[in-house]
Amino acid sequence: MARRILALAEGRFSPLKSKTANAALIYTPGDTVAIIDSTKVGSTAQQVLGYGGDVPVVASVEEGLKFQPTHLLIGIAPTGGRLPDTWREWIKTAIRNRMHILSGLHTILSDDAEFTALASEYGVTITDWRRIPHEYEVVSKGNYRTRAAKTILTVGADCNIGKMTTMLQVYNVFKQRGLKSDFIGTGQTGIMISGKGIAVDAIISDYIAGCIEKCIDASNAEGYDYIFVEGQGALTHQGYSGVTFGLMHGTMPDAMIMCVQPTRTHDDYGLPIPDLKRLIALHEQVIEFFRPTKVVGIGINSIGLTDDQSKAEAKRLEDLTGLPAIDTFRFGGEKLADALQAYLKR
Repeated sequence: MARRILALAEGRFSPLKSKTANAALIYTPGDTVAIIDSTKVGSTAQQVLGYGGDVPVVASVEEGLKFQPTHLLIGIAPTGGRLPDTWREWIKTAIRNRMHILSGLHTILSDDAEFTALASEYGVTITDWRRIPHEYEVVSKGNYRTRAAKTILTVGADCNIGKMTTMLQVYNVFKQRGLKSDFIGTGQTGIMISGKGIAVDAIISDYIAGCIEKCIDASNAEGYDYIFVEGQGALTHQGYSGVTFGLMHGTMPDAMIMCVQPTRTHDDYGLPIPDLKRLIALHEQVIEFFRPTKVVGIGINSIGLTDDQSKAEAKRLEDLTGLPAIDTFRFGGEKLADALQAYLKR
């Protein structure tokens, strides 16, 4: 069905804190009819984010009803991914107004008896992107040794640094070039965009590598030549390194793209972002124990920089590492796509 999305981003609608809502504006253009954030009422997406056009910001679910939404999208991730108590009434109001619910929370809304009863009464669905099908709870079998497709993974100097956006921009270039390519989402936002994938941060740790390997095996069996896997976490982030390691071992990438944000010097633990050349070597060493691989390009998150400053930073990183560097969101994914194609042909 055609979707008219009302995106919930209460108190956090911004370039960095509302990733799911923002991605809906970028990668499903025309679907989002309004954003909920009572702290930014009267603004538009363009004014808040610098993109998204004239999609308005409203104060509540009730105010958003005038735009005739068909879906309520949970567009932000609260701490721990749990459902805040204050959101219960908002979700119930949406259901009573016959809106389908799209959620990437760790709280599985379709397990909530009150929500499911209301959804049944009003004839709507609840989609939980973090509900893991039992068949994905599997241990990796090392199937990278026999698959024909090439796999590409984004990795990062920190969490929430642009891995999904960089990957999608490059993946779209591959598709435009007529290359048989697939994108596997590994978080709720990537799954929303691609319609496939698995939320790896909801998987038991023993099964992270196995579940992403299973997704890749399915794409390989469908005949794709290039499989782009959305990265998560960061090897050097104390809180979220586990999911990164699991993804790397499940993907066993033929090539990687490193994502950085020049204006970010410390992570949310207050620890300095590691030296880039050392980071690149670390990620290559993790995989080279099993197979040859390389970081072949650098994706830049230019938040806080002008276009000219972003280009200057790209030049600095290219001089430092010898790798192509660019903000793919601002300037397109062609440069990194060229680097990937050249490397993978070898």
